[in-house]
Amino acid sequence: MVRTASVTSLAILFLVTLLHSCEKDFHQVSGRLFESEMLQSQSLIVPVNTFQEGVSAVESSALPLAQLGQINHPVFGNSQAKIVSQLSISTDPFFGNFRQLIEENPNEDNASQIPENEKVKAVYLEIPFFTNQLDSDNDGVVDAFDVDPNDPNSNSDSDNLTDLEESRANLNPLNPDSDGDGILDHEDDDNAGYDSEDSVYEIDSLYGNPEARFNLKVTNLTYYLNTLDPTLNFEKDQLYYSNQDFYEDGFYDQVLFDDQIELNFDELRFLYKEDDPETEDVDETTQIETRLSPRLRVPLEASFFQEHVLDKEGDPVLANNSNFNEYVRGIIIQTDQFTEDLYMLLDISNGAIKMEYTFDEYDTNGTVDNADDDSIITSEKTFEIALDGIQVNTLKNSRFDATIAQRIALSESGQQADKLFIKSGQWHGRVRLFGAESGGINTILLDSLRNQNQLINEAKLSFYVDANYNTNADLVPPRLYLYDLQNGNSLLDQNTDNSESLTGTNLSKSRYGGILELNESNKPYRYVFKITEHISNIIRSDSTNIDLGIVVSADINDVSFRATKNENQTKIKYPTSSLLNPLGVVLIGSKPEANQEDKKVQLELLFTKF
Repeated sequence: MVRTASVTSLAILFLVTLLHSCEKDFHQVSGRLFESEMLQSQSLIVPVNTFQEGVSAVESSALPLAQLGQINHPVFGNSQAKIVSQLSISTDPFFGNFRQLIEENPNEDNASQIPENEKVKAVYLEIPFFTNQLDSDNDGVVDAFDVDPNDPNSNSDSDNLTDLEESRANLNPLNPDSDGDGILDHEDDDNAGYDSEDSVYEIDSLYGNPEARFNLKVTNLTYYLNTLDPTLNFEKDQLYYSNQDFYEDGFYDQVLFDDQIELNFDELRFLYKEDDPETEDVDETTQIETRLSPRLRVPLEASFFQEHVLDKEGDPVLANNSNFNEYVRGIIIQTDQFTEDLYMLLDISNGAIKMEYTFDEYDTNGTVDNADDDSIITSEKTFEIALDGIQVNTLKNSRFDATIAQRIALSESGQQADKLFIKSGQWHGRVRLFGAESGGINTILLDSLRNQNQLINEAKLSFYVDANYNTNADLVPPRLYLYDLQNGNSLLDQNTDNSESLTGTNLSKSRYGGILELNESNKPYRYVFKITEHISNIIRSDSTNIDLGIVVSADINDVSFRATKNENQTKIKYPTSSLLNPLGVVLIGSKPEANQEDKKVQLELLFTKF
């Protein structure tokens, strides 16, 4: 009984101490609006409890992009990513001009039906980088290279022509001498040497040093990736987790590529392979036929695709994708031996293996009725195998701060966290609003707020960055995500925020917040979330005060969740967007050290009381 009275007294004292108000008179403008009433603007700091949590594995199949490479963090250790992907072909393909066994047999009535002798010439694995082509002022220069992205009359190459003028004249706005003949564009009457179709790309979603050299290894996969789970009688989808390493488990048998490479961020340009005899004044072999955006592009072992694809023309293994995936299970892509850290997010949805092959073709030389000038020539074609079907990212972390695991153990016993270690796909924070000192809910405070006649104007939840850990701003995530941890849902405030950003999709929904703020020294400072609707529902609508989760976000517009195993192997829902960013941050929790007391996590309520 004494303890109950003490808690009540403390709650009242807490409200009296933290509640500040100032009275404002509202005068009549027309009608009888608030004629005899007075409104009070008030603020209140609400206690928040934080707890450290972690996950052992996250479902990492069917992600919207693929992660590859490594990055080292002074706190979170070494993060590595591998790619496993099935391959996809068109239904019952044939190579050359005729189908094997049916149309390639010699035919007295059709001399063109000959054995085509298809041979693989070259095979390339291609996975595009994500690129940013945003051009806010439509002057032909992407914002990343525009000296003033909001002014079409800016001059990015410092000649006497604006960016817009050069773009309209099919010149290069980023080079004062577009054709490289030594004459500046504004003085040059002939810039025919410049190809205006050439594009410059800003490469997006790379972390670390993009000029780093590293070893890339591609092997074939021997493990069959089931679509349905055989342990559940094939009635539910098979889930694949981030801690599954098919290469280390020995599910490969042939190396398709293994060499040191360096990334190329230029547009890829390929010339015509043959000259058109009907255009005598133009040599097509000197002209560009195909342009590709910058991408990871490496050659693969030709003999593997000769044996497993070309030589199987007409075989049931190529009849459909299911048969092909049983026969060629897929590929594993991995990296090591980096000269410097480099972690890549790749556009796997547009990835492909392109197989160039030659074949024999009967050439009538344009005289169908005269066989005297007929001959057998060698022609070329390209067959594309998509990186499609089941794709899994193997994500590993090692050599991280051992105290993180200790904090998880303390949080599981109910002890509040002095710091929150937030890392993609591995560590997250549990946030309990209106928290009591003992770790539960302060029901006295919450009931008191519910009994008052007030309107919540704004609710701000602030997390401060621990400057002792986050010394490298490049390794601090620019966006965090606050969500319903209990049910695996986004918050109403995020869902109703339709604000958009022209500088990047992950900066949209700025009213909801979670965007990294910098201090006066340009160092990481804090993250602020505005969760007014969420708090209003708790106070005014008696909604359940559920625990919130805080994680890294790679795309604030992505509100999907996926299966996850926490440290106790219990399945929970985890935000998909948190898997797609390798960065991490250390936040100051609800029980900080004495010298960080002014930076502990807090919820501030601004409201109007009648």
